[in-house]
Amino acid sequence: MSGNNNSGGSSNKINVPESKKAMEDFKYEVANEIGVPLKKGYNGDLTSAQNGYVGGYMVKKMIEAQEKKMAGDNTQE
Repeated sequence: MSGNNNSGGSSNKINVPESKKAMEDFKYEVANEIGVPLKKGYNGDLTSAQNGYVGGYMVKKMIEAQEKKMAGDNTQE
């Protein structure tokens, strides 16, 4: 793996800074939806599987939304 993480924190980067709050809100919405007790602040008590499930489900929902948009279906669930 490359050493892109020089700050000791997350190496994830928000490509559109204006979306940072929306992405944070989305993360908590997804965690709540799938029953992962994600909270603001320290979450070291969560397993890597729980954290991975949140991230994976976020990606799934974003892909679904983009597919709907590409298909011309702009309805929201």
